Amino acid sequence: MAAAREELLKDLEEVKELLAKTTRKRLRDVLMTEKYKLELEIKNQPPPKPKDAVEEEKVSLGGYTVKINNYGWDQSDKFIKIYISLNGVQKLPAENVQVNFTERSFDLLVKNLNGKNYTMTFNNLLKPISVEGSSRKIKTDMVLVMCRKKREEKWECLTQVEKESKEKEKAAYDTSDPSEGLMNLLKKMYAEGDDEMKRTINKAWVESREKQSKGDMPMDI
Repeated sequence: MAAAREELLKDLEEVKELLAKTTRKRLRDVLMTEKYKLELEIKNQPPPKPKDAVEEEKVSLGGYTVKINNYGWDQSDKFIKIYISLNGVQKLPAENVQVNFTERSFDLLVKNLNGKNYTMTFNNLLKPISVEGSSRKIKTDMVLVMCRKKREEKWECLTQVEKESKEKEKAAYDTSDPSEGLMNLLKKMYAEGDDEMKRTINKAWVESREKQSKGDMPMDI
């Protein structure tokens, strides 16, 4: 978790540096969107655990840890329900299946299931949940995580990142205005690209600006 937070902070610093160097409105809009997204994600990261607690947890776990990526989910008026399949989980002592909730996240830890530990983390949930009203249930070959909604309203997805990704994809492929569609696609590529991709887009912008100043390219990209 600490490593993930550190990477987010590094990304934020890089975006701030690019903002300081950029004067073009459209590129600044791209960077400001990315800056806001990173700040929100950092804000919703769970606080880092004290070193002693981390060391104690490592000792108590033993074996090796598997990250859970497969799950199913649905919702009712009051709850978001996440279903995680784990063979034989019902045979474990109840204290071996732990879930820690915050208002916008939860961590699942299953200890010593067939000699392995299993973890799942959801950060930046789409909307706030009630920590006190949330819980977990152990069923046959399954753990059910129940996140109590603070407001009884429908969620279109589980996390804020998923929502933003869907919105960007929709905007990127909107061809009602070809030039706007291209700009949206470039924004999506820039926001999600690595350092090399960002340098490539910046280089293309500089070259297009030079051509425009010479009268070779009247279109503003």
